[in-house]
Amino acid sequence: MVTKNVLPAPLRRDASSSENVDRNEGTASSTPPAVLARGRARATEPRVALPNLRGQLHVESHEPIGKQIFRALREAIFSGALVPGTPLSETEVSEMFQVSRQPVREAFIKLVESGVLQVLPQRGTFVKKISPRRVREGRFIREAIEAAVARKAALEITTEQLADLAENLRDQKTAAKVNDTTSFLALDERFHFLIAQSIDCVAAWDTIQDIKAQMDRVRYLSLPEVSPLELLIKQHARIVSALKAHDADGAEEAMRAHLREILVSLKPVAERNPDWFEPDEGERVHLAN
Repeated sequence: MVTKNVLPAPLRRDASSSENVDRNEGTASSTPPAVLARGRARATEPRVALPNLRGQLHVESHEPIGKQIFRALREAIFSGALVPGTPLSETEVSEMFQVSRQPVREAFIKLVESGVLQVLPQRGTFVKKISPRRVREGRFIREAIEAAVARKAALEITTEQLADLAENLRDQKTAAKVNDTTSFLALDERFHFLIAQSIDCVAAWDTIQDIKAQMDRVRYLSLPEVSPLELLIKQHARIVSALKAHDADGAEEAMRAHLREILVSLKPVAERNPDWFEPDEGERVHLAN
């Protein structure tokens, strides 16, 4: 199905109001000059062409369409297809996915809650820059949850579940050989999901999805130069070895060490991509433990 090439709704409205201002120039107006100036400024903002993300929806899926749109937009933001500062409008996105505005609005709300979109009054909705502080906070919370998951999994994981993890590791190595970072990151997600699933606690994985949103954006930027895939695979292998040995202490420590890797990569990634990051606010509490 062909996607209509349309001008984003906020820009269409601004263009119309600009024409009205031009026609009324020289005549009395009750609109304050400052408001007129803002209208002209918005009318001259450049149009931003969005990538067509409709192909990421799965027609046969039983998931609500709003959840699918949320995931498609989130993936586009994480991968850099939608860079910080990109404006998004409900109208344009709904036309892209050929749905009503309601599921798009629901997706926008979740993305704002995740900290990857921001709403600026009188301006619109934009892809937000990465907050180093929120990256560290998210990592701290994620480590607390996944360390507990790893410890429990070491005591309960089955031979079949260990085989699934071993297969996942083999696929990670295959992706690394051809430098397929997109596939590797998908396999990394599944790796952590499988560990949570092994203790029948997928809710633990679901809980940290929004918490780790800022972490995931850094992970995309860090591969493979800052965080080599081979290093991450070795960390994953250490986790699996501890699980296989039913070593609860070892599994917990291996998971903690793995999730702290982002503390090493955060600064060099921010230095390489300054336009993607907000100024670092620092922390009220040290979160490296």
